[in-house]
Amino acid sequence: MWIANAYGKINLGLHVLEKLPTGYHRIETGFCFIEWNDRFEVEESDHYQLSIPGSSIPADQNNLITKAYNAFEKYVGLKNHYSFSVTKNIPAGAGLGGGSSNAALTFRILNKLEKAGLTTEELIDLSRDLGADIPFFIKGTPGIGTGLGQEIEPANIQPDAWILCIWPGFESSTPEAYRNCTPNPEPDFSIKGVLTEDEIDQWQALLVNDLEAPVIARHEMIGNIKDQLLDVGAQYAAMSGSGSTVFGIFDQDFVAINAYESFHKLGFSANLTRPGFKPDYGIYLKD
Repeated sequence: MWIANAYGKINLGLHVLEKLPTGYHRIETGFCFIEWNDRFEVEESDHYQLSIPGSSIPADQNNLITKAYNAFEKYVGLKNHYSFSVTKNIPAGAGLGGGSSNAALTFRILNKLEKAGLTTEELIDLSRDLGADIPFFIKGTPGIGTGLGQEIEPANIQPDAWILCIWPGFESSTPEAYRNCTPNPEPDFSIKGVLTEDEIDQWQALLVNDLEAPVIARHEMIGNIKDQLLDVGAQYAAMSGSGSTVFGIFDQDFVAINAYESFHKLGFSANLTRPGFKPDYGIYLKD
């Protein structure tokens, strides 16, 4: 049996620049990792099988793990088949990229176990039709996402600070968030410029998620959590992606830990990421 972890992400700012004729949007965003993760256990089997114990997420043909498995089998081929058991910790519909991270790990696991030898770019090509965030998780490095979010320019933007993520307990619709957002092709500040040139304590005034206001208009709690994070000492707080998770970035560990404990006591699902976090992308043979 092989084991590995699929880590989540947050968006550090998000500009919606243009709606394309395809219905998709051209964006600019910063991607970095969080410690919130799903755990995979994979072993050889006589047929493909996916189980997600304790989760309401369907383990069916629409699951991105299954879609990634089928894409790999179709375009690369499989000498063996595998069963996947996934412990889901990353909330669904939370703006943390859990499904995309799962798909990316599925590609990497099959590439390793099948000894296929595909490069990172070849794995990204396999993922093109599955989800815009998947290339970020395949590359495994923080960076600036442009285009549909699939073009990733590596950048040293993983905060050297504590990241506290709070899930409000409900999903947020990505199509609805974009539908209620007015694109701005000429924002006052570029995401890349702010993240690479300005200090975290300046981000609240400069870094914007264009999807945040229309989502907060429908889900007031997201705005309330953001305000609470700032009140308890976050240097920067924002919604991740299209929501619904809100995160705060803290310079001091005791302030971050106290904030985590406060939200946890209120019944919120929360996760605390250490400064300068680097995800473990290893795929290990279980003892």
